[in-house]
Amino acid sequence: MTNSESDGLFDNDWEDRGELSWTEADWMKYLGEQEAAVQEYLKHYDQLAAAPDRIDEVARRMGWELTEDLSATKDETEEEEAEAEEAFDGDWDPYTLHRNPVYISTRAIYVSLIAQWERVAAQPDRVPAALAITLQSSLYRGNEQVLQAVQALEMGDYTLAICLFKQALRELNVTLARLSQPDVAANSLALRFREYALPRLFDLREIWLRVMNECRQDHADDGGLD
Repeated sequence: MTNSESDGLFDNDWEDRGELSWTEADWMKYLGEQEAAVQEYLKHYDQLAAAPDRIDEVARRMGWELTEDLSATKDETEEEEAEAEEAFDGDWDPYTLHRNPVYISTRAIYVSLIAQWERVAAQPDRVPAALAITLQSSLYRGNEQVLQAVQALEMGDYTLAICLFKQALRELNVTLARLSQPDVAANSLALRFREYALPRLFDLREIWLRVMNECRQDHADDGGLD
């Protein structure tokens, strides 16, 4: 990690922290740590797969207060970091999208769904190509849509975030509809995946609906609703 004495290309909040700049190695380490958080979430989630309150319990294990922290914005996190800096004069970690609890939980569940389906679809002699491609594409589209929603959440644009979460929910419904087609019911591997996937898809929907509700409440508190 290095401290640059020269002016940077962009004016930003890092200047208030001594113009700290990170090398590629620093960022690779940071990204590895954030990916470890995704794997930690998935580990807890798998352990609690049969628990009816698994979303809340995993959040507690991760150290999150679900109703307060799940849709935490960049500004809130920066306030916490500023308070920590007053007490400690040491290294600090930057805030990025990767630390957002919505990102971590959503990515973890989608990682498990995509990885599981890839193992199933890797057997073309047992899974029709049309089924393999359409379901894989739907999972990837849903993951992409919700990533955009979390980015809007990070920017503090709650109205845009709600719209993007709606698009993610539509794609999730496409996935659910695809899993209800006759060719899934007629294929033992696909049917087994359906049993694995449905609870996770409904958990994703629950997480997103909670965040959307929080966004609406915050927007209403700011006087943004007609």
